[in-house]
Amino acid sequence: MDQIETDAPSEDDVRWQAVQRRDAGADGSFWYSVATTGVYCRPTCRSRLPLRRNVAFHSSTEAAERAGFRPCRRCRPDQAAVPDETGRLIAAACASLDQAIDDGLPTPTLAALAAAAGRSPFHFQRMFKRRIGLTPAQYAAARRGETLREGLESGASVTDSIYDAGYGSSSRYYETADAVLGMTATEWRRLGAGTVIRFAVGQSSLGVILVAATAKGVCAIQLGDDPQALVERLQDRFSAATLIGADPDFEAVIARIVGYVERPLGGLDLALDLDGTLFQRRVWQALRAIPAGDRVSYAEIARRIGMPTASRAVAQACGANPLAVAIPCHRVVRSDGSLSGYRWGVERKQALLDREAALAAG
Repeated sequence: MDQIETDAPSEDDVRWQAVQRRDAGADGSFWYSVATTGVYCRPTCRSRLPLRRNVAFHSSTEAAERAGFRPCRRCRPDQAAVPDETGRLIAAACASLDQAIDDGLPTPTLAALAAAAGRSPFHFQRMFKRRIGLTPAQYAAARRGETLREGLESGASVTDSIYDAGYGSSSRYYETADAVLGMTATEWRRLGAGTVIRFAVGQSSLGVILVAATAKGVCAIQLGDDPQALVERLQDRFSAATLIGADPDFEAVIARIVGYVERPLGGLDLALDLDGTLFQRRVWQALRAIPAGDRVSYAEIARRIGMPTASRAVAQACGANPLAVAIPCHRVVRSDGSLSGYRWGVERKQALLDREAALAAG
């Protein structure tokens, strides 16, 4: 009887099997990217398993990024694991919350998370917030929001996206819709349909400034040279929203912001309507705590949010900031003190820093 010969599995076949198993032993030996999402992940990533034909493998995070992929927001493949005991306990709690959300189950209570960590609820909540920047409940809500956005962006129906994000019913989601997306899922899916956004364009010594706000708060502060270009950018971002310009009642808001640009003293106390990933919001929260006149490095912000290896991701979050001056990303510089890029121009960044330094010195 002839012996049937079989081909040995290729290296990529073995890697794909590890991804399917979410094999923790494969972490650090390779990373995989997904063509349809543009992200790369660890083998243990809890994201929905992609189709094999859309997957490529990489020997390092640098190789994945050279190929044009960005780090996954869920498994954070570009960040090293935190080796300390607190980091291990927090990571385990985050994994429990993530797993519950992925499985569509109720999230563990604070008491259950604290018991698993061997800490009191009070101590564990304080420890978690110090490391993550959010309470466990806030973390879970943000993760549900990210899962919901992913579903909506993938083309899934609103109902399917709500249930896939772990909301037990549509009513449970709609009770917190504004906090999760800033609007209902249907409105978000339509890029703001049904949402009224007021905006105004003014002039400052740093050029043209555009300010826009929903009923919840300011959602955009943009600087530039061409007012029409700023308006078109707002229209592209909220293409289905009702945009209202030249509202006399809104002129006071832009006047206040222009005044702050000219004389940036203290903080700019405004209600904000922010939409960003969990990581971005943690970075933006840290930026708002930087006093006027201070300069902080990207590495220091990464340390402050408990992710000391995430300097590059912090820089990316600064670049995604939609609210100039209200979220003062201009106060973040390189470790050697030199200026890096700024969404609205390095010259404007330097001018803002110079003004703040002069006012602090005076």
